[in-house]
Amino acid sequence: MRRILQGLLADDAGSVAPVVGLSLIALIAVGGIAFDYARVAAMDTELQNAADQSALAAAGQLDGETGACARAAAAAAELLTNQTLFANEMAGVRAVNVQNEGTCDATGVIKFYQSYDQVTDTPGAPATGDADAKVVIVRVDPRTSFYALTPVVGALSSGPLAAEAVASLGSGVCKVPPVMMCNPDEPDDNTDVNFDFDPPPGAGLRLVINAPDAPGNFGFLRIDAAGAREVAMQLGYDNPPQGCIRLSGVETQPGDMQSVRAAFNTRFDISENGSTTCPGSGTCSPSTNSRKDLVRGTACALSTNTGTQNWHEALRPYRITTPTPLPTDASADPEVMGYPRDMCHAVSVTGVCSSVTGNAIVGDAEWDRDAYFRVNYGWSHAQWMANLLDEDGNRLVGSEADVPTLSRYDVYKWEVSNPTNINTPKAVSGGFTSYGNPICRPPGIEPTPTSIDRRRIPVAVVNCVAQNLRGHRTNVAVRKWLDVFLVEPSIARGSGPSQRTTNGDIYVEVIGVTTSGAGDTDSLPLRHDVPYLIR
Repeated sequence: MRRILQGLLADDAGSVAPVVGLSLIALIAVGGIAFDYARVAAMDTELQNAADQSALAAAGQLDGETGACARAAAAAAELLTNQTLFANEMAGVRAVNVQNEGTCDATGVIKFYQSYDQVTDTPGAPATGDADAKVVIVRVDPRTSFYALTPVVGALSSGPLAAEAVASLGSGVCKVPPVMMCNPDEPDDNTDVNFDFDPPPGAGLRLVINAPDAPGNFGFLRIDAAGAREVAMQLGYDNPPQGCIRLSGVETQPGDMQSVRAAFNTRFDISENGSTTCPGSGTCSPSTNSRKDLVRGTACALSTNTGTQNWHEALRPYRITTPTPLPTDASADPEVMGYPRDMCHAVSVTGVCSSVTGNAIVGDAEWDRDAYFRVNYGWSHAQWMANLLDEDGNRLVGSEADVPTLSRYDVYKWEVSNPTNINTPKAVSGGFTSYGNPICRPPGIEPTPTSIDRRRIPVAVVNCVAQNLRGHRTNVAVRKWLDVFLVEPSIARGSGPSQRTTNGDIYVEVIGVTTSGAGDTDSLPLRHDVPYLIR
C-alpha cells in the first residue's frame, strides 16, 4: 500500500488539467467578448448605413421649393426600408426607424441647416424655411444588442446605440446657355438672397440686356473662359462646350453683350455675323419649329429694312395699341404672325403690364390665341379649339375655361408633332416669304436641325439687390432656375412711337422650375441633382 501511495505522489500524468480547468473561464470570456463585439460592430454598421441612406434620401428633396423639408423628412422616414439583423432587444423587430419631423429647423432627429463647415465639422445657421434648407442631419432611433456570451464577464448589453449622418444636395445645370435675370419682384431695399420669384406658367417675361457694368434685368454667367466669343459659343452651340454651371454660387459675366444676341437668333434660323455668332461648324442649329414674325427674300441675315432680302418684319406686322385681342373679323390681322407677346407687353416698348401684374417685366399669360390661329391656319376660335390634339388624341383644351391656360409652348410642341403647316411657306406682299421650318439651314445642309429643343432654355433667377450685384462677381446665390420658351427673335421692331421692341430684347415664356432631368424626351437633360454625404 505504501508503495502504491508513493507511486501516485510521484506520477505527473494529467497535471495540465487543473490549469486548463482554471483557464477555461477566461477563454470563454475572451471568446464571448470577441463574439459580442463583432455583433455590436455589425449592428453599428447597419445603423450607420441606415442613417446614411436616410440622409441621402432626405438631401435629394432639398430643392429650395415649397414643402422641401416635409418631403425630405418623409423620404428619410418612409422611402427606405432599413433593417438591423444584429439588434435583439425586441424579438422579431428588425426595422430601423427615423421619426418623421418635417419642420425646417434644427431640432429633433431630422435637422436642417443653411450650410455646413466641413473643416470644423460643424453646421452653420439653422434653416428658417424650405428655401434655405441646404443641409440635413438625420439621426436614427437607437437600438440595443443583448450579449450572448459576455454576461460571463459581467456585461449584459451594448446599451442603446444610434447613428447620425450629414448630407446635402450637389446640383448643376449642364450643357445650357449661361443666362441669368435679376428677380423682378425683389424690393429695392431687399436683403434676403432667397426672396422668391414665382411667375405663373405661361406668363411672358420681358428680358432686357442692361448697362455694361451690371447684369441688370438680364445678363450672362461665366463658366470658364470670359468674353463675348465664349458667351456666344455657349448661347449658340447645340451642345455648349463648357460643361455645367453650379445650381448656386455662380459667377457673373458683365460687359456689353448685345452683340451675342445673334447667337440666340440662330435658334430661329437667322444667320448673323458668320463665325462671330457661331464660331465653329455644324454646331448652331435652328429649331425644327422656327416659327417667327419675320419674312425674307433670298438672304438669311437680319435687317430692320423691310425692303431687304434678309429676315425682317412683314410690311403689315402685328401691332396693337391696347392690351386686347384683334377684331374677330380679321380686318386688322397682320400678314405674318409668330408667337406674340402677352398683350400687355405688345402695346409698346415698355408695355403696360405693371398696371395688370404689378411688374413691368412679368406678363399675365394673356396672348392673342385667336389671331394666331386665324393668321396661320385660317381657323376660327371654335375650329382651333377642336383641332388641337395631343399625341394621344386628347384635346389640348377641353372647354372655354381651359383657353387661358394654353401656352405658346403648348402650341409650339403641338406644331412640332403636326408639322404640315410650319413646313408650308407663305407668300406675303413685297415678294417675300414666311417660313415656319428652317430654310436657311435646312435638313441635309450643315448644321442641320437637331432633336434638341432649341427654344427651351433655363434661366438663373438672382436677387441682385440683396447681393449688391455689380460687375464681375463670384459665388452669387441663385434663388431658382426657370425653364423658359424663346418666343421671338431679338430685333428692333418699328421705330419712334410705333416701336415695339429693341435689338437687345429677349422675350420668353415661363415653362416652370427647372427640375432634375428636366426637358422633354427630345431635349437634353438640363439639371442634375446628386445628393452626397458630408459625414
